[in-house]
Amino acid sequence: MRSTIPSKLTRRSFLRASALTGAGLVLPSGFLAGCGDDDGGQAAIPLEVDPSIPWWMQNNFDGVFEERSESNLAVRGSIPSSLDGLYVRNGSNPQSGVNTHWFLGDGMLHGVRLRDGQALWYRNRYTQTPLYVEGLEPDEAIPLGPNNNSNVSPVYHAGRLLTSGEVGFPFEIDPSDMSTIGPQDFGGNLETSFTAHPKIDPVTGHMHAFGYLFGPPFVTYYVIDANGDWIHSQVLDARGPTMMHSFAITDREAIFWELPVTFQPDLFDSGFPYGWDASFGARIGVLPLGGSVEDMRWVEIEPCYVFHELNAYRDGDEIVIDVMRYDRMMDGERFGSIDPMFTRWRVDTSGESLGFRDELLDDRPMEFPVHDRRFTGRRNRYGWFTTTRDHPDTIDFQGVAMRDQETGAMSEWDPGANRQAGEAFFVPEGDAEGEGWLLTFVYDRATDTTDLAILDAMNVRKGPVAEIRMPQRVPFGFHGVWIPA
Repeated sequence: MRSTIPSKLTRRSFLRASALTGAGLVLPSGFLAGCGDDDGGQAAIPLEVDPSIPWWMQNNFDGVFEERSESNLAVRGSIPSSLDGLYVRNGSNPQSGVNTHWFLGDGMLHGVRLRDGQALWYRNRYTQTPLYVEGLEPDEAIPLGPNNNSNVSPVYHAGRLLTSGEVGFPFEIDPSDMSTIGPQDFGGNLETSFTAHPKIDPVTGHMHAFGYLFGPPFVTYYVIDANGDWIHSQVLDARGPTMMHSFAITDREAIFWELPVTFQPDLFDSGFPYGWDASFGARIGVLPLGGSVEDMRWVEIEPCYVFHELNAYRDGDEIVIDVMRYDRMMDGERFGSIDPMFTRWRVDTSGESLGFRDELLDDRPMEFPVHDRRFTGRRNRYGWFTTTRDHPDTIDFQGVAMRDQETGAMSEWDPGANRQAGEAFFVPEGDAEGEGWLLTFVYDRATDTTDLAILDAMNVRKGPVAEIRMPQRVPFGFHGVWIPA
């Protein structure tokens, strides 16, 4: 199905070779090249961006097209013997090599199976959506039902591995070989769309989710029980077609943010039909878990945008939501040129009307917040983030940071000037919050290789306890999940 673009691939190879030649480097062929937290003594190579090519189609955003199955992967360090399971990460990887927006590529999963201190195998597979199988571009099919890229998040619930996109149905994946089983509509109950970021209550096992659409019903809320059965659906009183990427839950409520990035058909020609509209307004909605729209309450806030939250919880009469807040988004600027600010929202539920206040927690550039999911909807002390570096022409991922929410202290791991980490997913070990491991893919542009790094979640500054060499480059993607054996 894929059509190759030799000129583009040749340009990529040429730019990489030119950068290496210009730096005067002679790269070793052994595994140790590019490993460690100091670039192995390598000289820093500038992150070059060709202005004639969209940034999401070059450097490590550029796709890979071969579906590989490799076993007995090389390891530097020691993989914790307690890690017995499968790490899966999703991402945007257009089969044609051409894409109108980073968000609109075909979904590709990268999976690494760990057991007994070994990396048993790596597999990468395209999710077999109709868009992929028929070789369609996103604008060639209405994004309803199975017609979506399924490229954002993998979710594991009730014994099923699902992969979800921004809109449309999720797809079920067989974790034994990463093959696609098919679209999941929960016994015919899902009729609209399914969020990229469902939340699983760690006490009840219920999966809370929602879907948004470019037409009515604009937002619908769902609950799926611990057995995977559909038990609740409710259309919300949304104002219009907003891009609602995520939401949050406490032990009592679901919290939605309706923000001024809206569906605008006249933006189709720009490649992505959502844009900033401050006149739409911004507000936060609170709904009892499994509740009715009649019980929903809203509070107006200043226009802003949020892709991701760290977590939410109850603090007396207040609901606390920690979010990555952008002053604006998709307002004509290059995506990624505006740094989010780690912000605490407080919604006061004690009065007849909701109250609201916010405070800045940290303004250093970072995204992809992750918490110990055993504390979803409950007060959590620790959060982990992907740090970024300033770059005028692309998103420059950097390393991994841990923040102590009680003290505000931050510790960071910088993998080196030429290496870039993605989202770090938390895998628990032990009973206390934060006891466990972080898994993240790390790309080295000096060697054009990728490792899966494993870090002690409570001591990220120390760097990886193990790094597993991937058999091919893993492009930057979005979100991951751990499936315990």
